[in-house]
Amino acid sequence: MSTGQLVLLDHVVAVLTAALWLGAGTVAAASPRRVLVVALAGAGLLAVAGRLALVAVLAGRGWWFVQEKVLLGVPLLAVATAAGAVLAGRRLVRPGGGALPAPGVVALFAVGYAALAGFVVTYVGGYPLTWSVALLAVAGAGAAVLLTAQVLAQPGTAAEPAEATPSGPAVSRRRLLGVAAAGAGAAGVALAFVRAPAADAGGGAAAVHPIAHGTAVTELRGPTAAAAGGAVRPYTVTARTATVALASGRRVDAWTFDGALPGPPLTAVQGDLLDVTLRNEDIGDGVTLHWHGYDVPCGEDGAPGATQEVVPAGGEFRYRFRADQAGTFWYHTHQVSHLGVRRGLFGTLVVTPREAEAEAAAVDLVLPVHTFDGVVAIGADDGVLRQAAEPGAAVRLRLLNTDSDPHRFALAGTAFRLVAVDGRDLNEPGELSERGLRLPAGGRYDLTFTMPASSVVLTVDGEVRLRMGGGDDVATGEWPELDLLGYGAPADVPFDLGTAYDRHFTMVLDRGVAMVDGRPAFAQTVNGRGHPSIPEQLVADGDLVRFTVVNRSLETHPWHLHGHGVLVLARDGRPGTGSPLWVDTFDVRPGEVWDVAFEARNPGVWMNHCHNLPHADQGMMLRLRYDGVSALPGGHGHDH
Repeated sequence: MSTGQLVLLDHVVAVLTAALWLGAGTVAAASPRRVLVVALAGAGLLAVAGRLALVAVLAGRGWWFVQEKVLLGVPLLAVATAAGAVLAGRRLVRPGGGALPAPGVVALFAVGYAALAGFVVTYVGGYPLTWSVALLAVAGAGAAVLLTAQVLAQPGTAAEPAEATPSGPAVSRRRLLGVAAAGAGAAGVALAFVRAPAADAGGGAAAVHPIAHGTAVTELRGPTAAAAGGAVRPYTVTARTATVALASGRRVDAWTFDGALPGPPLTAVQGDLLDVTLRNEDIGDGVTLHWHGYDVPCGEDGAPGATQEVVPAGGEFRYRFRADQAGTFWYHTHQVSHLGVRRGLFGTLVVTPREAEAEAAAVDLVLPVHTFDGVVAIGADDGVLRQAAEPGAAVRLRLLNTDSDPHRFALAGTAFRLVAVDGRDLNEPGELSERGLRLPAGGRYDLTFTMPASSVVLTVDGEVRLRMGGGDDVATGEWPELDLLGYGAPADVPFDLGTAYDRHFTMVLDRGVAMVDGRPAFAQTVNGRGHPSIPEQLVADGDLVRFTVVNRSLETHPWHLHGHGVLVLARDGRPGTGSPLWVDTFDVRPGEVWDVAFEARNPGVWMNHCHNLPHADQGMMLRLRYDGVSALPGGHGHDH
């Protein structure tokens, strides 16, 4: 069973445990008949045992998955269960009828409250467990027990009165417990406002240069001339609203570049200078251009509030950078990106190697997949693209996922090779057939094959979206998914799991209550916090940096660091056995732990975020800053 499935099962068992014990308490309070109470309490004990077993198994998958359970949830549940056994157990199994005494009924409820508090801490508090959350959970459970005892003390309940005791001390103890619970709750609320440190040095040296005296990120701009033998590639793209018709005739009210979906394709040959002027005609929220996966100088990165000001309606901004990386990339707005990209503010960028121009494929298709108002399209074609190709022709398909969720691709009718991932070539990619390809949000795959005499079809999420030649459709949904960590041939890498890294950052992705842009929210969190309260990651030029990315949540998070490609070291502790895998976006599925690394050789202030763009908007975004570089004054790099 995967870690993600265990996490989900733990949630289910936690809720079931609480329901069984609360049900036992409710029946005991309402009726003198004990058979159902005994049955519910017995099932509750089995649920408690199942909970403990699940926690033990999850502990073997990593401390991140059980921290709050081991430190709070399990002890709280164990203490309440033991109290329940003492106060209610003997009475329940004793022969004879009659109602359960009030202390026994309260004890049954207490076990339910403890189980519920543990689940709430996991689901709402998230990772890491803080003193604030712990105190609030204990206070909440204690207050619930006191309130239940108060209700059961009223006349008219089915529970038998407790043995006669002087009322004074009982009231005093109850009052004392109430004051303690209130004090714990107040302390928990106060501690919730403790601010996080501004920066995380990842175990390395602290900042040497004061931020106020660092190099401004706006000074880190691109060159003004092409490399030797290269040319200047001038482009102007204009952001504006437009109603665009898809191939089926369906009309989309879109935000566009140059009035088209997608925006104009940008192309260059390695060594050329890309000179792109962005103009904003009428996008009221403003726009920028981010070059996804391209390691541009930081001042060209297009991160609003971090590397540049937003381009308002009527404004413009000029980007210049040298096309040093060959491969398949894309560009999109980073301002209100969760809306802007979804509504159409994106386009493709393809850079071809200069020395390989003569070896270009006869058919080279750039296929950006996007969902417009619930309809999946390739470019602006929401039907089936048709492409002619002569038998024996070399074909290259450049697949781009411009959505916030993964897509599953499959190529039927021919064997093929996956030659590049995220614009970076794989080493000795082998021939594939009848394999599904899961493409993360923001990611790119380049496929090559020789056109056969028969037809070839490309499916997206099981639906035919590209047809080359005639022929019948093929069901591809049951094909096994290709594991990229075992594909291709190994090769030398500059670092691995055994390398001594200068910085090591752990990012635990979860959901929980946190502040996002100054407002409380049920946020997408990194280490328990939402943007901009997540401490920035501090590195120095030349550092070897390792990320451990842990997904505690029940959602997939495609992780994306600006300005750097990262080498995948391992997934769930297991190193890859195939080609070295350099990516700029990688899917961290529920329960997975990814280790990746890079060398810090591109100074700047870089966004580091989930590329499910609504998740980034909901808090899952932070910054990686080089020591000695400062962002825009007062900017946090959020895309609002």
